[in-house]
Amino acid sequence: MNTIITIDGPAGSGKSTLSRLLARRLNAVYLDTGAMYRAVALAAKRRAIRLDDAMGLKNLCGSLNLFFDSSFDPPRLFLGNEDVTLAIRSPEMDMASSEVSAVKEVRQAMTGLQRKMAERSDVVAEGRDMGSVVFPMARCKFFVTASAAERAERRYNERLGRGEPVSRERVESEMRKRDQQDQGRQLAPLKPAEGAIIIDTTDLSIEQVLEELLEHVKTACLESP
Repeated sequence: MNTIITIDGPAGSGKSTLSRLLARRLNAVYLDTGAMYRAVALAAKRRAIRLDDAMGLKNLCGSLNLFFDSSFDPPRLFLGNEDVTLAIRSPEMDMASSEVSAVKEVRQAMTGLQRKMAERSDVVAEGRDMGSVVFPMARCKFFVTASAAERAERRYNERLGRGEPVSRERVESEMRKRDQQDQGRQLAPLKPAEGAIIIDTTDLSIEQVLEELLEHVKTACLESP
């Protein structure tokens, strides 16, 4: 049976970077499930499908050829023949992905696809409901978080690094709204999974958190029966 490690957490907690680095260290596949919801939101926008149109989104998900190309590091996400890795990384897609992820039909479609992807190899799955919903029987579960101020500062610097003209105030406002959407939705709300190891990354470097994750994986996960 393949080993599945889940890392959940809110925006700006460091889960994407940590998941990617952990997968590399363990020679596992990095599964960026948040990117998958962003891709659904992007496809819906292009086809003029409302984000509250459950049947329209269900049909859309059934028609998408969505896959990761792991020959790249980090893996790149494709919609058919189009590499949408950069196209999905915008504030608009950030909020839209939270909306589509609250639609039951989208959740069901993406959960099925994510589980199928995990059948092929060991994976480090990153998202918001990996340990609680998608892979509740995962060998090792983590929930990473940080203070709201620290998370907003990280996201602000990330967007500046991409050349986006944005203010700290706007980033903080968008993050508060995203947190409210993720934590308040009825379907798969953002919360630590049962049995998850909770790590606060506020005052820790990426390297420090990565070493802590690796130690937990070695002692509590890979050596468990």
